[in-house]
Amino acid sequence: MRSHDIKIFFATDIHGSDRCFRKFVNAGKFYGADVLIMGGDITGKMLVPIVEAAGGRYRSHVFGRDREVEAEELPALRKLIADGGLYAYDTTPDEIAEFRERPELVEETFRKRMHATLTAWMSLAEERLAGTGIMCLLAPGNDDPFFIDDVLRSSTMLINPEGQLVELPGGFTMISVGYSNPTPWASPRELPEDQLAERIDREAAKVADTSKAIFNLHVPPKDTPIDQAMALDEEFRPVLKSGSPVITGVGSSAVRDAMATYQPLLGLHGHIHESRGEAAIGRSRSINPGSEYSEGVLRGALISLSTRKGVRGYQLVAG
Repeated sequence: MRSHDIKIFFATDIHGSDRCFRKFVNAGKFYGADVLIMGGDITGKMLVPIVEAAGGRYRSHVFGRDREVEAEELPALRKLIADGGLYAYDTTPDEIAEFRERPELVEETFRKRMHATLTAWMSLAEERLAGTGIMCLLAPGNDDPFFIDDVLRSSTMLINPEGQLVELPGGFTMISVGYSNPTPWASPRELPEDQLAERIDREAAKVADTSKAIFNLHVPPKDTPIDQAMALDEEFRPVLKSGSPVITGVGSSAVRDAMATYQPLLGLHGHIHESRGEAAIGRSRSINPGSEYSEGVLRGALISLSTRKGVRGYQLVAG
């Protein structure tokens, strides 16, 4: 490979899926990528108790159904939970009763499991990527709590690109903004459009040559093929018209304006899981690989870049 050509594997929105993260780490060698980029929303959303019951059995409620297993079946149950993006937690009826009386303990336990899982993932990535020359970037997204930023920055090998200009191989650079415009779920990293625009402008000011820059902006540009989702009412129910769900653009106008103004070589986005594809804004190309993390499927984009020809091509992949 010539020094001015690089290959990037980009994935996003794995939401705690252990299976998807392992696939992400292995994608570097599998696809011959120089750079691995995780675009945000890395962490899971829920703690799933596995409660010790009578007779040496264990009970849990997973993916809408009650399950009861023998001790030897516990590893398979924990794997099912982890692969689906949830955090398994072995507990007892007494501790469950304490959780009901002290909800703050649930949040504390949730954070501990999230921290432990992310730390283990990073150790796995360091082990698998050591000596390969593959660069790995793990960025937070709007659903990720702020305490994970320090965890992501704790590695001397892996890079948390949020808030910094990252020099990529081949003379390319990348900025990252993991915040989104407001959502119905009031996630940790949301900003009004004007404040999101200010944050993007601040990062873009670090770029010397946007024609060789990648903008890793977690939310996609508004009213494009990659930000389409069902409109929801105040009760989070789909808005219907003539009996069919209303599909609308739920991306960010600040992101769209930034792509139009700065015209980076490439925009990397996620956030809207069902809106896989690409969008052209002027000379810039934006890509959203989509997400099917709950099924253990890793969706990604394999992108070839050239300092002379820009985006030489890309392929949306899943596995």
